[in-house]
Amino acid sequence: MDYSSIFKNLPGTVLVLQSSRSFFSASSRSTSHYLFTILIALILIITVFFFSASGPASPAVISYTSLASRRLHSPSLSPSHPYTSCTVSAVPLPSPPPPPLTALPTHTLDILHNNDDDDDDPQQPTSCNVFDGSWIQDEGMEPLYRPGTCPFVDEAFNCFDNGRPDSDYLKFKWKPRACEIPRFDGLKMLDLLRGKQLVFVGDSLNRNMWESFVCAIWESLPNKTNVVQVSGSRQFRTQRFYSIKFQDFNCSIDFVKSPFLVQEWKFLDKTGIRRETLRLDVMESYHNEYMDADIVVFNTGHWWTHKKTYQGKYYFQEGAHVYSRLKVADAYKKALQTWAKWVDSTINTTRTTIFFRSYSSSHFKGGRWDSGGSCDGETKPITEEAHLAPHPWMARALESVLSKMKTPVQYLNITRMTDYRKDGHPSVYRQSASSGSHDHVLASQDCSHWCLPGVPDSWNQLLYAILIKSQKEISPV
Repeated sequence: MDYSSIFKNLPGTVLVLQSSRSFFSASSRSTSHYLFTILIALILIITVFFFSASGPASPAVISYTSLASRRLHSPSLSPSHPYTSCTVSAVPLPSPPPPPLTALPTHTLDILHNNDDDDDDPQQPTSCNVFDGSWIQDEGMEPLYRPGTCPFVDEAFNCFDNGRPDSDYLKFKWKPRACEIPRFDGLKMLDLLRGKQLVFVGDSLNRNMWESFVCAIWESLPNKTNVVQVSGSRQFRTQRFYSIKFQDFNCSIDFVKSPFLVQEWKFLDKTGIRRETLRLDVMESYHNEYMDADIVVFNTGHWWTHKKTYQGKYYFQEGAHVYSRLKVADAYKKALQTWAKWVDSTINTTRTTIFFRSYSSSHFKGGRWDSGGSCDGETKPITEEAHLAPHPWMARALESVLSKMKTPVQYLNITRMTDYRKDGHPSVYRQSASSGSHDHVLASQDCSHWCLPGVPDSWNQLLYAILIKSQKEISPV
């Protein structure tokens, strides 16, 4: 309300009062009636001033509530908006939006050093994405375990015993751009795992990683007699579950074969023929082996590139419905969503730390893995980023699913770091020389898995660094 209009009309109000006085005199009214009229006029004046003073507050309240309401329905407002703390009575605030996908591939850690005594070095950065870096050649670097000595390496990964003549692929170490990472210390890792269970779950690339991890720890033990293979035969390729127990530390490091993470299935078609399908809506049956583990490292990827899976014809199933055709990218995401729902509903995060390792790059040239693709003769990593492959669709699907989970999942984003290492695969050295597999005319080379020792040792070095810096996340319950 305009204050000037009030004061402008004030003389008129006084004249009205004077007229009232003359009227009452002329009419010989009593003095009490006169005073009563004066009192009524004063009340009117006070009322006018009261509303004029409080009037501007009403639009302000409406505006404040309106801004708060717009914030509730507008995801474009940032968390730092001045109205973030505003609450509206009886209107529930929505849960915060999932983190952007660009934030998922980074794993930021506290300062990592090769020397623990340097933790207060002010020249070191305060955080570091350990997956953003490059491969540095180091002629003095020794592998985490000596080639050909670890009893837990499959023949298919034992390039040294299989006759690979070069060894330069063992002289490259992963160097993050913004920090140094500690070298894998097997005894320190065992001390961290004392009384715990660590499980690798996934396809043969996770078996590659599991064998590397077990060998790195086994190599560090001065007394190796108390390392026991609890279950499974020596041929790791053919069994679904393996457990290596380090008795002096009462801990086990296990591998569960689950190439899709969801259940492979069989059904009878209308003609009575038994057909294989993949149940995208059912977790694989071995999940009880690791649901209460202290640390679980998941992966799935390479089996989704096989012909039957990639074509997607009458193979993917949900409930009783078998898709006549489903794009592999859609099926892959559905499977990951089934896994994510299981993790969110089943895993006790106060006990279990979950990791998911991203897709490990392959380097077939001249064909696919089953059509003459090869990588033999590669002895140096890729050095130019321009020669790397685009971010794969599997990684994008995984990042999308992880971003919507309520369970915190540590993302081991090794896709880009492996894309450099075209030199690290067994290629023709996937079998011993006596088998004749080194003949270049053979149809199948292995350009997906990795020689051991080799590239997976660096994945485990990063896993080690993350666990060492996050001990509170896996402290005993």
